[in-house]
Amino acid sequence: MDRPIYLHRIRNQFKVHPVVAILGPRQCGKTTLARQYADALRAGTGIHLFDLEDPTHLARLESPKLALESLSGLVVIDEIQRRPDLFPVLRVLVDRPGSKARFLILGSASRELIHQGSESLTGRIGFLELPPFSFQEVENWRRLWQRGGFPRSYLARSDQGSATWLRAYVSTFLERDIPALGIQIPAQALRRFWMMLAHYHGQTFNSSELGRSLDISDTTARRYLDLLTGTFMVRQLQPWTENLGKRQVKTPKIYFRDSGIFHILLGLEKGRDIETHPKLGASWEGFALESVIRSLDIPSEEAYFWGTHNQAELDLLVFKGGRRFGFEFKYTDAPRTTKSMAAALEDLSLERLYVVFPGDQRFPLGATIEAVGLGAIEGLALTGSP
Repeated sequence: MDRPIYLHRIRNQFKVHPVVAILGPRQCGKTTLARQYADALRAGTGIHLFDLEDPTHLARLESPKLALESLSGLVVIDEIQRRPDLFPVLRVLVDRPGSKARFLILGSASRELIHQGSESLTGRIGFLELPPFSFQEVENWRRLWQRGGFPRSYLARSDQGSATWLRAYVSTFLERDIPALGIQIPAQALRRFWMMLAHYHGQTFNSSELGRSLDISDTTARRYLDLLTGTFMVRQLQPWTENLGKRQVKTPKIYFRDSGIFHILLGLEKGRDIETHPKLGASWEGFALESVIRSLDIPSEEAYFWGTHNQAELDLLVFKGGRRFGFEFKYTDAPRTTKSMAAALEDLSLERLYVVFPGDQRFPLGATIEAVGLGAIEGLALTGSP
């Protein structure tokens, strides 16, 4: 599938930076996108590909400066997290007068885990996060919700085929991808943590409680969580605190970024399994929240939730143009206002509050509250009026 939005973003990044990094989980389509970008370049442009999982390519980069300094055109380096020592070399190469090479690097870990990128190439590199398929890119958002957005899962011929692929993905991630980052954690220990974390989806993270359940320390539980966050498996939604005379929640909420991974860890393979599971509401909340963040292109560091200890809460709080907008996610065909919504509107001085539900319609629920079906989110503009 073509992904024109991200091709456009690559072009824009290259207008500013000589190095562009596409970061995202394994198997989300980074290599395919890089090839699509290379194919779209004008004829005569040199294309050079290095796959750091290929032993031959690794051997060619044994002396990286010698291998790369004579190249011009587009140089693609895939799985850069395997050789973070390449970043200082890239800085030297792009700083040469008259350099004719542009570097497109692909990585399966966040810039925090590949910290050399931001340190060595400051001012020279643009970062682009590529998620799995989002609901704007597919025709069937219910299948996307069930199977998740990884291309091979979403496009599988059957639900069984999708589930088989997802189970294999989880095993490969634990047994190969984590060790490839130089992180020594027993695969079985991280699997148990990951499966237990599924029960915290949509809830605040309690490292002490989870640590006791798994017989690990609080520090170890937080380290495992940060690792899953840095490899794009989990989103830590940070709390927003307001200057109020109320006790407010100050620990992050946990969401699985891909609903397919979340469902397979719960043992849910088919749509009807999800519809009857106690985590149905939490599953919808996580899927819809991720869809809104992607659709509105909200940076992760600018997305928050809000809650008080007397049960008032807001699922998602975002800022735009100096104004505040709230989102609630409800799995219902008849969304209604609640006391919690009224409290959020007043305490946070929200411009508007949107209730996102499974559907395609938009209709007002009050003067500043609007119900918005997920299918109508793409046309949503954050303004002060409906």
